[in-house]
Amino acid sequence: MKAKWKKMLIASMACVALTGVSATSFAAGYSLNPEVKTATPALLQASEIGVRTYNTTDAELQKAPNKDAIVVMSFGTTYKDTRAKTIEATVEEIQKAHPNTKVVLAFTSHIIIDRVKANEGITIPTPEEALAQLKAEGYNRIALTSLDIIPGMEYAYKTAVYDIYKTQFKKMTIGTPLMYWMGQEGQRDDVEAVMQAIGSQMPKLGKKDAVLVMAHGTPDPSNAYYSVMQDRLNKLYDGKVMIYTVEGWPSLEDIIPQLKAKGINHVTMMPLMMVAGDHANNDMAGAEEDSHKSILEKEGIKVDAYIHGLGENQNVRQLFVDRANEAWNALEAEK
Repeated sequence: MKAKWKKMLIASMACVALTGVSATSFAAGYSLNPEVKTATPALLQASEIGVRTYNTTDAELQKAPNKDAIVVMSFGTTYKDTRAKTIEATVEEIQKAHPNTKVVLAFTSHIIIDRVKANEGITIPTPEEALAQLKAEGYNRIALTSLDIIPGMEYAYKTAVYDIYKTQFKKMTIGTPLMYWMGQEGQRDDVEAVMQAIGSQMPKLGKKDAVLVMAHGTPDPSNAYYSVMQDRLNKLYDGKVMIYTVEGWPSLEDIIPQLKAKGINHVTMMPLMMVAGDHANNDMAGAEEDSHKSILEKEGIKVDAYIHGLGENQNVRQLFVDRANEAWNALEAEK
């Protein structure tokens, strides 16, 4: 059974034709096992992995001249300064890479959208609003790209937008988040690449020093990515860099005993998030007694805080641009 299903990840156009469903393909380098002669729509949907591509079967849409756009989707932040240095800086680089293409920023957090509008007078659309406006303006080929860190609940929202809206356009693609592939089945190792990229912001570490990297955490099973991240961190930084989450596993309480066991008396804390927003400034480094910094100091550990989002790291920002380019390349590719 394992051999038959090992590479059941990308539907070929021949299988699509046999089932009579819409033409959908994936830029992941896989194909259905050749023993699968007639893939069902459910099987095709289950095999949607990697960069996803939809091509319309509507004759009128097929005849329309191409008009392309890129939608950059982010959770967003109300912190203006970090937004400019991270999200907006990344969008600017994506626009620079595609100077003749319309690039639109969309936020998935309705609360953040409302607060930014109220406080700054700036209206940022949701992905759904952005796509509706692009369609009204005659754009018919859309590349969606995500500023998510892992394929968790936020990324699931974005793929849901893709699934709901793709049939309204001539062609639509959606790229992967920052960390997706882990070196399996001959794919690249996104996790190791990101863990290497943050090396440029690592301080020099003595025998009793460590770095604590704060991630968000998720109730989604993708929380397991943090175990993979820790594995790569151990490989790259000899166990001196440890990851924990605000809302998932492992928590700071899981990490403190490990620090004590290693005799660590000084840590540098930094967020593994696109922006340095509320979690970084308050949960991680705030002055309140329940902040992570305060908790560690009560344990006798000296704390320094590096309050910069991943989007400020040029190495990481380039990886986000690479993900956007993959979605764009899939949009430009032949069926």
